[in-house]
Amino acid sequence: MFLIYTPEDGEPQRFRYVPQKLMTAEREALERRSGQDFADFTKGVLNGNAVCRRALLWVLLKRQHPTLRYEDVDFAWDELELQYSKQEYELMRSNLIETGTASPEQIDAINREIATAIDEETEGKALPPIAV
Repeated sequence: MFLIYTPEDGEPQRFRYVPQKLMTAEREALERRSGQDFADFTKGVLNGNAVCRRALLWVLLKRQHPTLRYEDVDFAWDELELQYSKQEYELMRSNLIETGTASPEQIDAINREIATAIDEETEGKALPPIAV
């Protein structure tokens, strides 16, 4: 999964977001800022929770700018986008097919997303977007 930040007056930045790969200090900071445990935080990011997405962007930007304050992270909502990777869409499609719950329309929609999704270019299986 990728968090794409495209500030109106700057260059787009793409961050790979894998909840299971965040460092402990980052996870703790996200919990403190969001007021949620990490499992709920990851669900909040997926569901579009503004506090969760702002906190995530802050943590990811802080890797490049260690002195960045949370209060300095402010953006228009259309400047931030969460995108599934090609591998994640493929995993979703496989899960739907395995469970037999997918309609042909759902499979077609996922196939269209796969065609344009970002390839993670990593080996191995895609991880679920929810931290467990």
